[in-house]
Amino acid sequence: MDFRPVLNSKKITLGIVLSVFSLFVSVKALALQEKNPAEPATETKEEAKFDPTETIMEHISDSHYFHIGGKLAMPLPVILYTDKGLEVFMSSVFEEGEKIHGGKYYKYALVHDKIKAVTGEDKTEDTAAKVFDLSITKNVASMLMSVFALLLIFLSVASAYRKRIGKAPKGLQSFLEPVILFVRDEIALPNIGYKYARFMPLLLTVFFFILINNLIGLVPFFPGGSNLTGNIAVTMVLAVITLLVVNFNGNKHYWAHIFVPSSVPVWLWPLWWVVEILGIFSKPFALMIRLFANITAGHIIVLSLISLIFVFKSVAIAPVSVAFVVFMDVLELLVAMLQAFIFTLLTALFIGTAIEEHHH
Repeated sequence: MDFRPVLNSKKITLGIVLSVFSLFVSVKALALQEKNPAEPATETKEEAKFDPTETIMEHISDSHYFHIGGKLAMPLPVILYTDKGLEVFMSSVFEEGEKIHGGKYYKYALVHDKIKAVTGEDKTEDTAAKVFDLSITKNVASMLMSVFALLLIFLSVASAYRKRIGKAPKGLQSFLEPVILFVRDEIALPNIGYKYARFMPLLLTVFFFILINNLIGLVPFFPGGSNLTGNIAVTMVLAVITLLVVNFNGNKHYWAHIFVPSSVPVWLWPLWWVVEILGIFSKPFALMIRLFANITAGHIIVLSLISLIFVFKSVAIAPVSVAFVVFMDVLELLVAMLQAFIFTLLTALFIGTAIEEHHH
């Protein structure tokens, strides 16, 4: 029997997609339930209240543990540089923040996923201690995994291009070639011009780095679940890279437009300089905030909708909540791709304006 007409049906395809997202929703809901189990009501102890704000902030923030599922968590290395020396140990010594660890130089406690030097069992911060946290946190581990994935993918694709010169693409090469050509033909070439080839490695790296980490953030279980592109420190570094590349490659016409504008009266030049210099920094700043805000907002909305089930403690609210979460997950998938495209497009546009030849 030929099943191809059935499998090619749009209804079947849509059903599979919705089923996958429903599975994601279920995993997220179970994770929230495991994080905040309702304590049984007794005559002497009131039932613990679910705090959606604390739960949501915990899920979107960085952590010294990589939560795999339920109560199972993988401890990560803690690297502390203190004024007395270097200390290295695993985050498992804190037992999810319940215990204080007696280190070589100070006592340490995990307070709201931040490691602090403390003086006693009440976790009073030791203000005399100078501690710099260089630990491998969840976001750092996720970034290392995404970098490894990028290297693995592109080294294999580059090898395939070298071995199959003049031949049709095959395997992973055929899957990625349309995306690479899209970045070249729709982003780099129209905005940078004939000098686009110099900046293709940067644009491809930025595009796939953001896209992969956006998609990893949508997966609610290990190795996903991190909010890397929703971390403003990461988006800031990406924006700074754009800032440096644009201004180090700016030609004499670019700098002349900023400091010696021929079409502006001389008496307006000081004001012009202020506006242009602010523009140099405001453009990458907008890139940083746009990526950070869109990814973080999506995660907050999804977690808030799931939290409604535990806030109202009613089965009746579950179908409505799940339906909206599935819709938001599909929308987040679109935003994950769209934000990678927008960041790369604007980076190419800024580079193009910096290296553009003067038009008489």
